Formats: sequence, structure tokens, C-alpha cells
Amino acid sequence: MRSWSVSPQKKLLAPLAAALLVAAGLTATAAATPATAAVPSTVPLTFTNNSGRGEPVYLYNLGTLLSTGQQGWADANGTFHPWPAGGNPPTPAPDASIAGPAVGHSTTIRIPKFSGRIYFSYGQKLVFKLTTGGLVQPAVQNPSDPNRNILFNWSEYTLNDAGLWLNSTQVDMFSAPYAVGVKRADGTTASTGHLKPGGYSGLFTALKSKPGGWGNLIQTRSDGTILRALSPGHGIETGALAKTVMDDYINRVWRKYSTSTLTVTPFADQPNTKYFGRVSGTAMNFTNSAGAVVTSFQRPDADSVFGCYKLLDAPNDLVRGPISRTLCAGYNRSTLLVNPNQPDTGAANFYQDAVTNQYAREIHARMADSKAYAFAFDDVGHHESLVNDGNPQQAYVTLDPLN
Repeated sequence: MRSWSVSPQKKLLAPLAAALLVAAGLTATAAATPATAAVPSTVPLTFTNNSGRGEPVYLYNLGTLLSTGQQGWADANGTFHPWPAGGNPPTPAPDASIAGPAVGHSTTIRIPKFSGRIYFSYGQKLVFKLTTGGLVQPAVQNPSDPNRNILFNWSEYTLNDAGLWLNSTQVDMFSAPYAVGVKRADGTTASTGHLKPGGYSGLFTALKSKPGGWGNLIQTRSDGTILRALSPGHGIETGALAKTVMDDYINRVWRKYSTSTLTVTPFADQPNTKYFGRVSGTAMNFTNSAGAVVTSFQRPDADSVFGCYKLLDAPNDLVRGPISRTLCAGYNRSTLLVNPNQPDTGAANFYQDAVTNQYAREIHARMADSKAYAFAFDDVGHHESLVNDGNPQQAYVTLDPLN
């Protein structure tokens, strides 16, 4: 288990959260006053239970209140409740659960201007505790975590004066399937996150068939229920996946750009902003159009690639962060060898190398619209499972069947 503010899981979630907040800021600038006035203090979110499972469902809306920066939870009416002080050892958090819909039914709650997660669990309530550093969240890569044997998942969202960003995510794990949606002011609805028929069980079957231990990412319960597949970053953390699983590809990339140039154009709306990467000794150095070195990267390891952090850290700036995002996507999708001009935004080249992020590959292959957040910067090229609207009328989460 770990704290909201200092969690090891932050290595995977922080880039996604930063991307959403940056997007929110850019939208706010472009939309100006009319969008600001249009977004109410709370928006209805309807959960529909199409899972086919008979167990009770529990919902949780946890995160940070944007107006004050306080961490806490929201009840079914959208009222914010700050967390009380925690302790060391961690103390039980207040029961923030909301009764979810029975199978075949829907439940509507209201979400406030918040940045956080909406958890849902089947059959059992989740265990949350508080430390002096904040909320302790589930960390199911830890076999002693009290939530390890509970079937659960979560969505991430930001609602602010510029609108709603709501996604389905597999950044940390692939588990109980769901889709997200938003109703726009014109009455149309956008949605994403649904699997193809057979996609849920098919993902686990595919991982088991991959050489190199990818099937070790799968976690099951003592009754045989498959609960989830951990992300490869967590797989490396637990020893389920070898630390060297991406070395061959990384080494080939390193050799290629010792004698040729990798060109990164990180902003689609700024085609003249380019950076040029060449490997020299232990570093890949990036220069701008004037020939000045703007940032350098050491040869990454698989954990850095899967987590888009450590040796591929991506600060929220206008140079290193955007270059790192591009590299991270290129390594995970294995496009860096076939295209020296990055990002490669068309899916034709994705995951074609024998050494690639097989977890991300198999998730995208099973999504009805091919969209997913299988790693932190899966939004490079707009391949992420995200709905957004500047004037949301209604939000949706649909719990889909597991079979």
C-alpha cells in the first residue's frame, strides 16, 4: 500500500495526470469565458452495471479538490469531505463507499470539480488507510495488500472550469472492464473503453502465450477467478517480468542512433519545432535547430520505458518533457527503429517488433475502438481512451461483462 502523494505508483500515473492538467489548461486558454461559465459545480455521472455479476458493487470518488488543493472524497451528492489526519502506522480512512448499481441497473452520483479516481469493486469494499503523508491506495503488486484478492478497477478524471476529461486506464493493471462516456450540449454522446467480444478473457490467453514471462503478470484468486494482469512496470517491480525484457530493442535503438539522427517533432501544431538526437558515448543528446544541446538521456532500462520515468523522466516543461514523452511512446510501441521521425502517430508500425510492450499491444488489439491507456504516454498521437467536453451535460461509466 502507498500514499496518494508519495506512492511508487506515481511513476506511472503522474505523466497521465500531468497530461490531463496540461490539456485542461490549454483548453481553458482557448475556450475563455463562455466555457468557464458553462461548467457547473457538479456534473451527474451514471454508473450502469452490465457486468452480469451478482455481487454488490461499491463506488468511491477520491482525489483533490481543485479549488483548495485538499485531498479527500466526494459523496453521492458531490459534496467534498477532506481526509482527517493519518498516522504511522496508517489509520483506517472514513468509509467513503457509495452503493453501486445492481446488475442490470444504473446509479447516478454527482462529481465535483475534482482531479482523481473513481474506484469500483465487486463483492467487497476496498480498504483505504491514511498516513501522515496522505491516502494509502491499493497496491496489488504487493501480495500482502488487503485489496489483493478483490476484483476492482478505477477510472481517472478531471473536472474543472474548462470541462471534463474522463478516461479508462490500464496504466497500472488490466482488470474488470468498463467504458466511459460524456454527453455533450448538442445531445450527442462520446464513449470509449469497450472491449471487443471475447476481449477480456482473450487478453489473458494472449499474455500466457507470449514467451518471456508475460503470463506471469496475471493474478488469480484462490477460487480460480482471474483478477487482473499487472502492468509490465509492476511486473518488473515484483519480479514477475525480467528486468532485461526490453534490452535487445533498446540496444538496437542505441546502435542505430550512434550513426544516424532521430528527429523529434513533439508538438503537432508546431511543425518547425524539432529536436535532433544522436548517441555519443553513454548519452543520447538532443540539439535544437541551432545545434545547441537542450537535453540528454542515458540509455534507459525496461522499467524506465514501461513507467516513462527514471531515465525517461518527463518534467512538465516545453523541451525535455515533450521529447521524453515521444521517446517513451516510441520505445513502448517499438517504432524507433522503423521511423527516424518521431512521434510515429499512425498505428501501422506499432508493436511490430518481436521485442515490444506485449501488454500494451494485446490491450489495444482487443479494444473496440483500438483506444487504451496501456502506458502513461499512450496519448501521444491520440491513441488514448479518453472522452473530453468543455460543456459536459452528463458523464457515464458502464461496467462491462468479464466473459
